[in-house]
Parts: sequence; C-alpha cells; structure tokens
Amino acid sequence: MNVTHTRPRTTRTAALAAALAAVLLAGTACSTKGDGGSTDDAADGVKAGPGVSEKAIKLGALTDLTGPYATLGKSIVQAQQMWADETNAAGGICGRKVEIVVKDHGYDVQKAVTAYADISPDVVALPQVIGSPVVAALLDDIQRDSMLTFPQAWAASLLGMDAVQVLGTTYDLDMIAAVDFLTRSKKIAKGDTIGHVYFEGDYGANALEGSEWAAEQAGIKVAGQKIKATDTDLTAQVSALSKAGVKAVLISAGPAQTASLAGVAAARGLQVPIISSAPGYSPQLMKTPAAPALEAMVHVVSAAPAVSSDLPGVKKMVASYGKKYPGQPVDSGVLSGYNAAQLMGADLKKACEGGSLTREAVVKAHRSQKNADTGLGTPQNFTYVTEPASRSTYVLKPDAKAVGGLVGVEEAHPAPGADAYLAARG
Repeated sequence: MNVTHTRPRTTRTAALAAALAAVLLAGTACSTKGDGGSTDDAADGVKAGPGVSEKAIKLGALTDLTGPYATLGKSIVQAQQMWADETNAAGGICGRKVEIVVKDHGYDVQKAVTAYADISPDVVALPQVIGSPVVAALLDDIQRDSMLTFPQAWAASLLGMDAVQVLGTTYDLDMIAAVDFLTRSKKIAKGDTIGHVYFEGDYGANALEGSEWAAEQAGIKVAGQKIKATDTDLTAQVSALSKAGVKAVLISAGPAQTASLAGVAAARGLQVPIISSAPGYSPQLMKTPAAPALEAMVHVVSAAPAVSSDLPGVKKMVASYGKKYPGQPVDSGVLSGYNAAQLMGADLKKACEGGSLTREAVVKAHRSQKNADTGLGTPQNFTYVTEPASRSTYVLKPDAKAVGGLVGVEEAHPAPGADAYLAARG
C-alpha cells in the first residue's frame, strides 16, 4: 500500500495555517475523549475511540445549507441520512446504530473551522465536507486527528493525505476529458481559442490546470476568466470571451454562474458549446429562464453517472429517495452523498472486522480498498494516496424531462493523455 503524508501543491499561506491552528487549538487540545465515545474496548471486544460507544457510531457532516451550494448540501444530507436509516434498519454497523451530526457552515471557511472544532471530539469520521476552501483550511487538523474525510470537493490539492479521500476524479482530469470531448466531436480544432470561466481558489485553479494542459496538447489556446463565488452576472465575461473569438467555453463554478453564462451567451449570439464541471449544474436550473440555453449548449463532465442512469444501484437509490423524500429533486448531490455514505459504511464494517473502530483503524481499512464499487458508478482504488481514486469521466447533458435533469452522453472513460498528465504532475 502506497501511503504517504506528503501533499502536493497547497495554496494556503503559512500565516493562514498558523491562524487556523490557533483557532482550533482551544477547541481540540483536550478533546481526545468526547461525548461521542471513549478509547476503551467495548464489551464486544472491539476497540473504540472518539465517536464510538457500545451503542452508536457518530459521523459528522460539515455542509452548506445556506450558501451558494445550499441545494447540493440539502441533497447530500438527506441522502446520507437515508443511508443511515437503511443501515440502522438492517442492524447497524458492528452492532451499533449510525448517527450523523450535521453542521452548516454556509460555505464560510471560518464558520467551518469553528464547526469542526465543535464536532471533531465526538465523531469518528466525516462522510461529507463541502467546499475546496473549507477542506483546505482543515487539512492539517483532519490529518492530525486521523479523521477519515470525504470532501464534496475534487481539487487535486486535496490529494496526498492518508485521512482525506477525494472520491472519483479531480477537476483537472474532468477538464482534460472536456477538451477531449470537444476535439473528438469536432466542435473545436487546432488553432482555435476556448474560454474557461472559473472560480478563484483551488477548485477553479485545478480545473484550469487541466484545461490548459489539454489545450496545449491539442494546439489550442485558453482565454481564462476568473470570477468570485458572489459573481452571478457574467455579462462582462461573455463580452470578453466573444471578443476573444472563442469556439467553446468551459466553466468551473456554481449553478448560478453556469445559468448566467449560458443565458447571456445565447442572448448575445455567442452560440458555442459550454462544458461545466459537475458542481456547476443542478436540475433546478431547468426551471429557470436559462433552461432552453442550457439544453441547447451545455454538457457536464462528472465522475458520477447521471441520476437517470440505468445502473441497477442508481435506479434503486432513486426509488428509495423518492419514497423517503417525496417531491424533493433527485440530483447529483443525492448520488454523490449516498455513494460517499456507502463507501464510509464499507470502511467501518472492515474496521470492525479487524477488531477496532478507532479513527486510525478506519483510515487503515479505507486505504486497503483497491476495488471499491457501490454500484453507483465506476470502481475506485483508495490505496494510492497521491493519485485520484478514479480516472474515468462521464459526459452528461441537461434534459428537463429526465430524473435529475441530466442524461448520459458518453459512459465513463479515461481521457487520452490522463496518465501522461498525472505522471508529469508528479
């Protein structure tokens, strides 16, 4: 097993790290034994630790229920609660009921730091943390606490730590797949210019790394447009891209930005293909005035299949979610959250079989999984800490009539050159 504590590229400054460490010190210095469990062996002989008692296993969720990804956060929270309820109805894990403690940070890093300090003494792992900047701010503390964490974020800067698992592909690999799709479908050609609208921070920066690398291989240019999460009117960016003569546009932002880009581009006559990173789309967009432009111009690249997929596991999940939460949209967040919860459950079961539910044992159990397959997408390999768990990307397309608002266009496959890119990145 190739396990290392070396982490490639980080955008945080030493000052930020020191400040965050100081904030967390007060909340965690004496927190090796919280209310959530003890470090003593249980009556069944299973070694326990924080978040684990003889009756319960507590998991934590640092989510966004009030910020730019509130829709995503709600879907993930409900999907993971559905998994917990199903698991408990079947007897729990290791003879214990699963509980999920949810904290809303509103996509605010400082609020997330405080929330982590609040719940970290009392949970064994985190099957959900939304936001690349949030996870980046917590990386050292997560690793220090051996807290197995599944970010709902896919920046390559989050790779390289035992306790932090990016599920599926990273943003750069998805953008390489996007450029490959555009060239294979002859939507762009050598010598063309494509635009890339991207959030500032690790999410956008990592996506841009992939698009620029792929563009160089294809002999095309990238006109970048960096935006903030608060920028929801992309009129200025569309004007700049139109002036640059782009033949296609990539976007790595949020749903509001994707809707604005497509709507403004259509209105301004910039009728070019748009490909969004997975976090940039939600089915709720199909109920907005931008819906016609989205259906006509947009594709989505994602490590996960469309919720409308015919995969038996996906169909079963959709039916269960619709029954538990009638009238609630079944979007990619449901699939992502449920998949993460199932993977976490498998790790906990394996740790239990090994006789220990300590945090370190759960991380070790997770990192031993070479072919983890929940039936909700492609198998994943968690044994290589510095590499993505998967290299295969789906290409999807908005469809207002489909469950989840997306349909599959291409099945998951590694983009040509992905191996070479990862080797060069080191």
